[in-house]
Amino acid sequence: MWHEWPKLYDDVDTEALQSDASNTLIHAGMAFHPEIITHASEVFIYTSTGRRILDWTSGQMSCLIGHGHPEIPSRHQLAKTLTGLLPDGLDKAMFLSTGGESNEAALKMAKCFTGKWEIVGLAASWHGMTGAALSAQYHSGRRGHGPMIPGNHILPAPNAYRSVFRNPDGSYDWDMVDRASCGSLAAVIMEPILSVGGMLTLPPGYLAAMKAHCSRRGMLLIIDEAQTAIGRAGDMFAFEHEGVVPDILTLSKTLGNGLPLSAVVTSKHIAEVVGHNGFLFLTTHLNDPLPASVGLKVLEIVVRDNLVARSRAMGLKLHAGLERLKERYGCIGDARGRGLLAAIEIVKDRESKAPAPELGDRLAAKMMELGVLANLSTISSFSGIFRIAPPITISEKDLELGLGIMEQAFSCTEGSLPHYMIYGS
Repeated sequence: MWHEWPKLYDDVDTEALQSDASNTLIHAGMAFHPEIITHASEVFIYTSTGRRILDWTSGQMSCLIGHGHPEIPSRHQLAKTLTGLLPDGLDKAMFLSTGGESNEAALKMAKCFTGKWEIVGLAASWHGMTGAALSAQYHSGRRGHGPMIPGNHILPAPNAYRSVFRNPDGSYDWDMVDRASCGSLAAVIMEPILSVGGMLTLPPGYLAAMKAHCSRRGMLLIIDEAQTAIGRAGDMFAFEHEGVVPDILTLSKTLGNGLPLSAVVTSKHIAEVVGHNGFLFLTTHLNDPLPASVGLKVLEIVVRDNLVARSRAMGLKLHAGLERLKERYGCIGDARGRGLLAAIEIVKDRESKAPAPELGDRLAAKMMELGVLANLSTISSFSGIFRIAPPITISEKDLELGLGIMEQAFSCTEGSLPHYMIYGS
């Protein structure tokens, strides 16, 4: 057996930690335990008051080989740090494992708060593979397994390159939702940049208009920032770009830096109401301290190293480089995105805008051969779109290296429609 761990908190303020938990964590359906667990070893857990307690259920039947293995450290102040970075109205958080799970919890929370059950999503959206999240998702994944959860409606995605809007403010499209609704609209769930759907950025004013549409109908606005948060799109949180605060925010991919960590954040008022209304969302890894310790360190590094400003600056260079490629090659129909989250759309020609997935495949293969792993969206609904999202720590030298390799790939791939020869290619 291994040696007992030293205490992770030698001078813990139990009352302060309990207060932080009460003020910043969402109740998932059960009251918080009155004891603060400071560390664990083998079959025992230890509290801030000095108690040693035999864990007779192995951490909800999960710690098969015992607590406190010396290779698995943990600490957990994530909720306080995260909500401290967010504007008022996003005051309490809960931590889960995946983006789909966080969206599932957010949708359940919206229904529990409003007492209604219809959900509106955007075409080209991606929210996860679980029941309610998938039912509000329209990019792909809806076929081959029976009906979706009832009560879901769709709005056209704001695709400036392939616009289907009838009115610039989207009012025509909301008229269709209102006609289809049975009068129980609970929430809109949407991404501030639709990444899987082709890196579609929202037109100026769109998010504010969406919030107004929700308010008029007594709906909540849920923003899914799985791919856009923590500096990725040039702001700490992408919704801040438009100055619109959602009712519920979900985070995942960027928060865990590759580990399974997601979050749901909402207001104290919503958290209190859903608690009274019986909101229950218990999972094995709810508020798990191990991934939370990684999330806390991610936030610390991003703030300490001023990586949001770096992402914004490097993003300007990335987009300038993509625009240069677009000027040189006619197969690039559009270049778009924000910060270090970008895309180029490959087409047969700019007049027809016809997708060119086969050309995209050849370009991706050539880039890989030359040394760049490019994410090509090959799902048929949005094929031929390269999504580009390097780590926000990328140097200008490495950014130029990637753009240079992309240039090489375009210059030597048949069908790229060069506007002029690149000397030395």
